[in-house]
Amino acid sequence: MAGRNIVVIEDEDAIRRGVVDVLSVSGYDPIEAADGLTGLQLARKGPDLVLLDLALPKLDGLGVLRELRKTHPTLPVIILTARGSEDDRVAGLKLGADDYVVKPFSARELLARVQAVLRRSPDRPHPIQSISADGHTVDLARSEVCFSDGGIVVLSEMETDILLYLATNADHVISRDELLARVWGIDDQHLETRAVDMHITRLRNKLNPSGASNVEWIRTVRGKGYMLGSDVRVVQRDVAEGSSS
Repeated sequence: MAGRNIVVIEDEDAIRRGVVDVLSVSGYDPIEAADGLTGLQLARKGPDLVLLDLALPKLDGLGVLRELRKTHPTLPVIILTARGSEDDRVAGLKLGADDYVVKPFSARELLARVQAVLRRSPDRPHPIQSISADGHTVDLARSEVCFSDGGIVVLSEMETDILLYLATNADHVISRDELLARVWGIDDQHLETRAVDMHITRLRNKLNPSGASNVEWIRTVRGKGYMLGSDVRVVQRDVAEGSSS
């Protein structure tokens, strides 16, 4: 993790300096921005992660995220948000943020979220190539939903990892706590987060953008968690002569 570049976009000097100090002490290379326009310019240079406040001068955080997703659809972004602004958190996650941290936050929580996002690597090998249903395919290697009419929707790394974990455990119900631990890398039951449910909602919208399909890509098992729908087929990568399941 050491040496990773992290853009910190936060207009409150005390908070920004505190975040930068925590990241620096932990071995990261933080880059500061005190307004949205400057932060967007720095984020478009391709850092490893962006920490993004929502209440920013010149261009607010949601505006930064919206513009950033046009050019960097899979760049990891963690929102820094004030307590009580749930609508903003939901809007940020819908625009493609990977997670959020509620102010005031501890250094321990912030680092846990940062480490969880950076722990994921898009280049890691995995036996599962894709999932498909009703003529539509999710290419997990390319993080793309390919629809039968030729349309394509890009998934974030977090969305891809959620589907990958569900596909890896296709016959099992996966609890929210397990998703937090295995996908987010956060094994702390005391951290309050609705990020799992929000990401599942956003995933469902991307997998069925028109709302017309009857395919249940992700099934909710009440009181237990989530699993792939029964009509979803998991396709394995070719090994030796090739196989699929």
